[in-house]
Amino acid sequence: MSLNPLATQHILINSTRIAYGVYGTGEPVVLIHGTPSSSLIFRNILPHLLAANYRVHLFDLLGYGLSERPWDPSIDTSISAQVPILEGLLAHWGLSSAHIVAHDIGGGIAQRFAIFSPDRVRSLTLIDVVSFDSYPSARTKTQMANGLKAPTEEHDAHFREWLLSTVYAPEKLTGEVLETYMAYISGPVGQGSFFQHQMRQYDPKHTMEIAERVGELGVLPVKLIWGKDDAWQVVDWARKLNRAILRSELDVVEDCGHFSLDDQPERVAGILVEFLGRQTK
Repeated sequence: MSLNPLATQHILINSTRIAYGVYGTGEPVVLIHGTPSSSLIFRNILPHLLAANYRVHLFDLLGYGLSERPWDPSIDTSISAQVPILEGLLAHWGLSSAHIVAHDIGGGIAQRFAIFSPDRVRSLTLIDVVSFDSYPSARTKTQMANGLKAPTEEHDAHFREWLLSTVYAPEKLTGEVLETYMAYISGPVGQGSFFQHQMRQYDPKHTMEIAERVGELGVLPVKLIWGKDDAWQVVDWARKLNRAILRSELDVVEDCGHFSLDDQPERVAGILVEFLGRQTK
C-alpha cells in the first residue's frame, strides 16, 4: 500500500505540469518540501494547521512526487529554477503574500524567494534546511560520482538505507511510508528521475549566491526548527543561520533527525502553530 497524495490538482506553470493541493480557510500558508520527498512529508503537519484555521497550499516541486518529471534534460529543476514555479502557483492561488514553511532544499527555494520578494512573505519557517554550502554531504557526493545505474535489488536496498538515515527513529519510516517515499525515487522511472531532477541539482551555488544577503531575512519573522540528531544538515548549520538572521528564533528538537516532520510531527507542528499564531494579522 502507499500513502494517499495531498497534491491532487494539476496546473501548467511555465509549460510544465505541477501537482498541488489547497486545504482549509484562513490566512495562507505555503508548504515547500525538499529532497528526496514530496508534499507528503507534510501529511502529519497539515491537520494541525487546519485545526488552527489556516488555508494551506502545498505542491510537489517540478521533477518530484506527482509533478511532471521532464524527459528533456535541458529543463532546469534546480533550487533557483523552482522559484518561478512557486511564483506561478502564488499567482494561480491569488496570493499576494503568505506564510512560507519549507524543509530541506525547499528552504533554499524559500530563502531565495524571501530575499528577492520580502514583501510577499508574512513569515518564514525553515525546517532542517540547506543553506550556505551545507550540501551535498560527502556520502551524496559519492553517490553523484557513481552516477545512475540500472535498477537492481542492491541499488534499491542502498536507497532504502539512505532514506532511513533521515530519521532518529527508523520505525517512523516503515511500511507504507517508506514504500511511498521509495516509489518516487526508485524503479525504471523514479530512479532515473531522481538522478536527473534531484541529485544532479545538488549544487550549493544556489544558496552561496545569496549567502551574503541571508541577513536581509531579519526584516521578516523567521523561525528555525531543527532536529538535534539531523545527520544530513547538522545542527551547526541551524546555529549559523540563527546568527546570520537577526532576531530569528531557533528551536532544536530532541530525538529528531533530518525528516523531523516524520520523526516528531506533533512537536514540530506545535512549534510551528505557536509561531504562526504570533504573526497572524
